[in-house]
Amino acid sequence: MSPPRRAPLGLMFQGTGSDVGKSLIVAGLARAFTLRGLSVRPFKPQNMSNNAAVTSDGGEIGRAQALQARAARVAPSVHMNPVLLKPQSDIGSQVVVQGRAQGTAKAADYQKLKPGLMAAVLESYGILRGEADLVLVEGAGSASEINLRANDIANMGFARVANMPVILIGDIDRGGVIASLVGTRTVLPVDDAAMIVGFLVNRFRGDPALFADGMSAIASRTGWEALGLIPFFPEARRLPAEDALALDAAALPKPGARIRIAVPLLPRIANFDDLDPLEAEPGVEVVRVRPGTPLPADAALVLLPGSKSTIADLADFRREGWDIDLLAHIRRGGRVLGLCGGYQMLGRTLADPEGVEGPPSTVPGLGLLAVDTVLSGEKRLVAVTGTAGGVPFSGYEMHMGVTEGPGRARPFCAIDGAGEEGAISPDGRVMGTYAHGLFADDRQRAHWLTTLGAPPSGLDYDAGVESTLDALAAHLERHVDLDRLLKLAR
Repeated sequence: MSPPRRAPLGLMFQGTGSDVGKSLIVAGLARAFTLRGLSVRPFKPQNMSNNAAVTSDGGEIGRAQALQARAARVAPSVHMNPVLLKPQSDIGSQVVVQGRAQGTAKAADYQKLKPGLMAAVLESYGILRGEADLVLVEGAGSASEINLRANDIANMGFARVANMPVILIGDIDRGGVIASLVGTRTVLPVDDAAMIVGFLVNRFRGDPALFADGMSAIASRTGWEALGLIPFFPEARRLPAEDALALDAAALPKPGARIRIAVPLLPRIANFDDLDPLEAEPGVEVVRVRPGTPLPADAALVLLPGSKSTIADLADFRREGWDIDLLAHIRRGGRVLGLCGGYQMLGRTLADPEGVEGPPSTVPGLGLLAVDTVLSGEKRLVAVTGTAGGVPFSGYEMHMGVTEGPGRARPFCAIDGAGEEGAISPDGRVMGTYAHGLFADDRQRAHWLTTLGAPPSGLDYDAGVESTLDALAAHLERHVDLDRLLKLAR
């Protein structure tokens, strides 16, 4: 039986540091409370990520909030992440407010902008609160960054203004969780610490009984309620990655892989969730090529990913000697696919007359496609459907710039309602497109695997994400006191 309707509630989850599992826990709780019959909305006042998702109204939010919306079985909204910071090069970060890019700002300048952004944050939170029974709020980074406390909109600054109870999350897998939780209590101003009503210890491995005294010690030293010891959840690898920290993790071994796909890890890589469906394929080994490492000679495909600063990443690509490796790869008969910024790099020239990515400039591209790109301040954000290689797909575009040239006479795909898009080299081995999300479409992924020599596995990627969210919800139901969380929310 569904629970009775109640006044909207909110509960915030902050962390002792970055990558302690806040996003995953909020996603799992969103699914768990949704399965209990509540109408749930995720909310993150401020996110910093180059992994973004397109909303139905043509805006963008952090990819983690899009996954949390999916967990709550609602459509993503710009109000779920009203302030998104997308790091670029030396010019700072692009500032996206309620889904729309507002310009760029360096760190010091952004601190001055934050007081004016609180109004947008509170407006978005109010909209979600009006739609839902429960709003699950995720903080950013560490709750104890007292050097950034002035004008904060991401953690305690928001919690205080919204009168939002806070659950603090610590990660035991990295060690020192008692010190990190107790230490956070020690450094926080008294009024901020008073907002914290409980704590969770995440990513525990082993016998929970061995940490019972640890939970008691944290509770006694902080005065906070122990709300759960969450065992490590290895299936989290099956969910789309939140940000570039996930790329630092070691890839799973694939002893039975039929093909290798090489992906150079560019410093400003963006929308790398394009890799997740490929990594889920048992017959595919995705090789993350780090700086100082050559592109592997046995790769069937080199995939140039998206970039938040294409010109700067192109310069790094050349400094690593990957341009030479790429030519050798093509001579061996290998294929190349550039997505968004990677597509722009493959062309003849890349011009930035408006200084979108830095000082105005024009630089030579890799020259593998007969196209030229001009960057501009206008961003295209749209969900798309179309056909590539005779196979339908659905995906999205998220880019600043227009690419034209004779290479467009051999288009990569046809976008429904927009015409031909992308380019293919005369020999068919080098391809570029602005379409993200190709490999998340089972039809396109199967087509690519067949082309590259790996029989399709029949993997239903979306179904796998859904089953993993259900498993995560069940995991949290077992190890977190969800009834108590609801009582603490307000």
